[in-house]
Amino acid sequence: MLGTLKDSYGRQIRDLRVSVTDRCNFRCFYCLPHGEPPMAPKEQMLTFEEIERAVEIFASLGVNKIRLTGGEPMLRRDIEKLVAKIKNIEGVEDLALTTNGYFLSERAQNLKDAGLDRITISLDSLRPETFKRMTGTDVLDRVLEGIYAAKRAGLAPIKVNSVIVRGHNDDEIVEMARFAREHNLAMRFIEFMPLDSGHDWSRAMVVSGREIRERINECFPLVAKAVERGSETASRFRFADGARGEIGIIASVTEPFCGACSRIRLTADGQIRTCLFSKVEHSLRDVMRSDASRDEIISYIHGVVWRKEKGHNIGAPTFIQPQRTMSFIGG
Repeated sequence: MLGTLKDSYGRQIRDLRVSVTDRCNFRCFYCLPHGEPPMAPKEQMLTFEEIERAVEIFASLGVNKIRLTGGEPMLRRDIEKLVAKIKNIEGVEDLALTTNGYFLSERAQNLKDAGLDRITISLDSLRPETFKRMTGTDVLDRVLEGIYAAKRAGLAPIKVNSVIVRGHNDDEIVEMARFAREHNLAMRFIEFMPLDSGHDWSRAMVVSGREIRERINECFPLVAKAVERGSETASRFRFADGARGEIGIIASVTEPFCGACSRIRLTADGQIRTCLFSKVEHSLRDVMRSDASRDEIISYIHGVVWRKEKGHNIGAPTFIQPQRTMSFIGG
């Protein structure tokens, strides 16, 4: 290992989230409600070889967790080949993928065979009409089949992400918790964040992590799994009665955890983002394509990470919503 990546606040970077495509086949209202904005030209997108090279360099600097995201990462042709390449990189200890689940029923086993360790699946509702309204697609059954296929393939623990939005699916919180118990899933409830292309986010639509926890606790008493969560995004809970499954709450808006952040992101077109809400991007793609030496690339990465923001400042008068939505940033 050539050293460690630290920012100016002393936080060590161990988690790299790599978006492999800016395309998505869903139209979730909290991300792409007005259709897909123009995508980056193909020649600007990182090739598998470039992604592999970037991950190898980051891994040599102490990054040991890699998550492949999108858009919808399974829209990237032959994603299993990229999984196999990254799995073989020295230093990569944990390789995960975040997906909407549409393609999983046919490909979960292939992903596992390629070397994928874990998977996270988005599921914002268990009710067909609500699911359709929130995602713009009528494929709830297909996503559920994807979850079951991931279980059969052994992609465990399986995390299921649900963005909770007041007036849309907040009446399903307990139902979702029950689903986690019945199927032994790690259900992650996520506060609605200002990352939608329509810029329609409002604080009134946010269901706080505290409220989510209290609603579940009334029906299924919860016990914290750890006193401190470290750099994890979720506060994690087990069921007090010993039932299977787990509850995680990601309260990015009301209980920000920026002080322990260990993550940076690489977009599909090769831009380093040091925070989901960064106003500035840094083109690793251009540096890599400029025939820069390995040492020069490492020096560039160190310089970018050193300037990582202290926090996202949601709610502050100076906060500005990013121009790119979650689909283009990578979750």
